[in-house]
Amino acid sequence: MRYTITELNQMTQAEFVAVLGDVFEDTPSIAEQAWHQRPFLNLDNLHQTMVSMVEKMSEDAQLALIRAHPDLGSQVQMAPASVQEQTSVGLDRLSPAEYKQFQTLNTTYQTKFGFPFIMAIKGQAKEAILTAFVKRSKKSLVSEQQQALLEINKIAQFRLNDLIT
Repeated sequence: MRYTITELNQMTQAEFVAVLGDVFEDTPSIAEQAWHQRPFLNLDNLHQTMVSMVEKMSEDAQLALIRAHPDLGSQVQMAPASVQEQTSVGLDRLSPAEYKQFQTLNTTYQTKFGFPFIMAIKGQAKEAILTAFVKRSKKSLVSEQQQALLEINKIAQFRLNDLIT
């Protein structure tokens, strides 16, 4: 179901969180806090408000948000939006060799940084994802934490675009 900004502005906090609580993976507290900033002028205003909530989080809370994301190409239980995003680029249909490659990259990345590789994959090809995986694995921890948060904000934008008319 899709909603208008007017409908979102008129929702109770519980309704608002029920609709937008998964925009930021398994972190409904962002929607809970954003609700207090109503009324939103438009989708971009809502997104920026939610992004500012993430920016105000402690480093530990930001790391928890990053760690809430599933590994790319994983076959674990994940949020419906993550399933849809991974399915849209074929990560649910990896060959055995591709699956092994993703698992190796996920493990290497997770070991180095302590959190999963995060990329806004909507509209991306598997090859571009793999290239980014390798390139970003060479970066510093601080750089990757910042990049992960940027990617999370892009993912949130995609998810809001899917929810709001």
